Amino acid sequence: MAVHDDCKLKFLELKAKRTYRFIVYKIEEKLKQVIVEKLGEPAQSYEDFTASLPADECRYAVYDFDFMTAENVQKSRIFFIAWSPDTSRVRSKMIYASSKDRFKRELDGIQIELQATDPTEMGLDVIRSRAS
Repeated sequence: MAVHDDCKLKFLELKAKRTYRFIVYKIEEKLKQVIVEKLGEPAQSYEDFTASLPADECRYAVYDFDFMTAENVQKSRIFFIAWSPDTSRVRSKMIYASSKDRFKRELDGIQIELQATDPTEMGLDVIRSRAS
């Protein structure tokens, strides 16, 4: 599975310049390539991010999560989320699962990985607990 250059470039912009809040990636099966499907503006919320994931198709996503520590220090964590809903096609789940590690290696700077098959597995409470 090839990875479009844009995938890495946009990730670097998210990581270094904080240009985006999130990035949703899609595997274009005909091209056998991972592409950027959607970019989230810095002001967009976690709800905006989850709403941009299709209910019945797999996706990869990166989310830049800002939070306050118990000591009142502003921090951020970059999450990699493998979205594989139960309702998606078996073939699609297999392609996403088999390409995930290679794709993740292309994105240098992922801090936390989540695998989710339904929205409750990647709720804001889950994100908060994994971040700290």
